[in-house]
Amino acid sequence: MTTVERVQVFLLPDLGEGLSEAEIVEWRVAVGDVVTVDQTVVEVETAKAVVDVPCPYAGRVVALHGAAGEVRPVGQPLITVAPLGGAGPDDQEPAGHATYREEERAGSGNVLIGYGTGHGGSGRRRRRPRLAIAPETDDRVPASTGVPAGVGSAEGTGRTTPGGPTAPAPGGAAPAGGPAPLVISPIVRRLAKERGVDLATLRGTGTGGVIRRADVEAATAAPAARLAAVPDTGQAHVGLAPAGDGDVVIPLTGIRKVIADKLSRSRREIPEVTIWVDVDATGLLETRAAINAATPDAPVSVLALLARICLSGLRRYPQLNAHVDTEGQRIVQSAGVHLGIAAQTDRGLLVPVLRDAQRLTTRELAAALAETTAAARAGTLPPARLTGGTFTLNNYGVFGVDGSTPIINHPEAALLGVGRIVDKPWVVDGQLAVRKVTQLSLTFDHRVCDGGVAGGFLRHVADCVEQPALLVANV
Repeated sequence: MTTVERVQVFLLPDLGEGLSEAEIVEWRVAVGDVVTVDQTVVEVETAKAVVDVPCPYAGRVVALHGAAGEVRPVGQPLITVAPLGGAGPDDQEPAGHATYREEERAGSGNVLIGYGTGHGGSGRRRRRPRLAIAPETDDRVPASTGVPAGVGSAEGTGRTTPGGPTAPAPGGAAPAGGPAPLVISPIVRRLAKERGVDLATLRGTGTGGVIRRADVEAATAAPAARLAAVPDTGQAHVGLAPAGDGDVVIPLTGIRKVIADKLSRSRREIPEVTIWVDVDATGLLETRAAINAATPDAPVSVLALLARICLSGLRRYPQLNAHVDTEGQRIVQSAGVHLGIAAQTDRGLLVPVLRDAQRLTTRELAAALAETTAAARAGTLPPARLTGGTFTLNNYGVFGVDGSTPIINHPEAALLGVGRIVDKPWVVDGQLAVRKVTQLSLTFDHRVCDGGVAGGFLRHVADCVEQPALLVANV
């Protein structure tokens, strides 16, 4: 039996602020393939973006940790690579008898630039956790099965548990009196708890009978399995109605889950207030047309002009470019304006950020907005571009609506919403006329300011929309 000393275990790296896990979308390599340094080995989806993950090691792929659709926590094994001419798949010790050791080094240093590999730099060699994570006490395989405590099957790696039970056929209930359910991933265990699924009723479809995330989701979607997971107390279970035959069950995962969590937190923590005003945007549209007629090769959008107006307003009312530090019991006003732009994409509502937007000219704002929103919709923005905003601009008028009371993008303190621009009757110099009218709404955190500041900001924005020449005095 060969002792594996030189294999490199690449852990899922830190993917950015607030991101603790990623879902495997597609493996780009297979066991036995030869990889080079910085070669993309897997595509993962975080709560912020789809990311190609390169491997900092060169060699032959020994194991892939996780299947497509599985969520991997940051810091857990992702791929194992052995040096060419060294240990290969046939040289591995069986799972449970060998603990892989990783030579601590920084590798290429190019893994998800800006976030690091999360396991380099010390130069020391130390023992890594077992690739097969021991189940918790209440789910541990009984000693009578011959499986030592802490020995299991690493899902997706092709290694089985020595002496373990034969993998049951997928899709049914576990046999009565059989061994406890084999669960490796803490994500699976947490998901089952959240959805009220009894793991003992499931047959695992993973290697060696391991229960995977897909098994829990399938049980949730099936009415019979969902009802079987509810303890029989003789009482009606309010709020746990089974899914009907024609119902569509959509797991609250990935970006949708993060959006739900963030918006719920915003509503819980922020005492928000919304104020609004109707404005005549005819002058704004005329100004845009004049700018674009002069330089048609570098057009300026209405959104870019609104961004410029917001920056002018935040310069005058910096109280809104802030956030509340609840732990420190303080209000922090940001030195720069990191402008978030709400963008609807196929993957959900994203808010990419233009850092230090106050330093950009109006044309630069227009170019940056076009590039950023296109990248957001294509799913190519890195996680760092989706965090750290201090103020958000939301153009919900593109959906054909006039107004909204949006939820603040936590932990920011304010959000300006813009409705559609439509022809409406308007009084101009005492005469009725048809003008281009829109509604502006400002939702703000009442902890950072009172109505005077919020009203002053919104009135300044409205005045600049109606009379764009006022911007000249502030830029």
